[in-house]
Amino acid sequence: MFTGIVQAIGQVTSVDSAGEDRRLHIGAGVLDMSDAIIGESICVSGVCLTAVRFDKEEFSVDVSAETLARTTFGGLQVGERVNLERALTPSTRFGGHVVSGHVDGVGRVLTRWHAGRSVGLRIGAPANLAKYIAEKG
Repeated sequence: MFTGIVQAIGQVTSVDSAGEDRRLHIGAGVLDMSDAIIGESICVSGVCLTAVRFDKEEFSVDVSAETLARTTFGGLQVGERVNLERALTPSTRFGGHVVSGHVDGVGRVLTRWHAGRSVGLRIGAPANLAKYIAEKG
């Protein structure tokens, strides 16, 4: 589980193909990986992925064909920036929302506008998923 609050910006350093799947290698940026363990969930641009390798500067995740089909990860290229968040622990402050990071489809940005210091987005969702989306919360 995650809060949805970005902790760091990482960068895709390399992509390996393995049949229909891929292994992404991601530079962790300022994300603290000092106590990370193999098998830990890391949220990468909103998608919950499992770390299969890591060190202080980079980690690797396997991305299945299913995840590639349901997210924008199929088009990720070396050098692209990604949002990163480590999973919650029982003692973590929930500063945002509780989100699972399990993705069921890809929306499309329909309109974008500036609202003060914020940016507003109107996103169209696939019809089969739209009924599950609350306007707020």
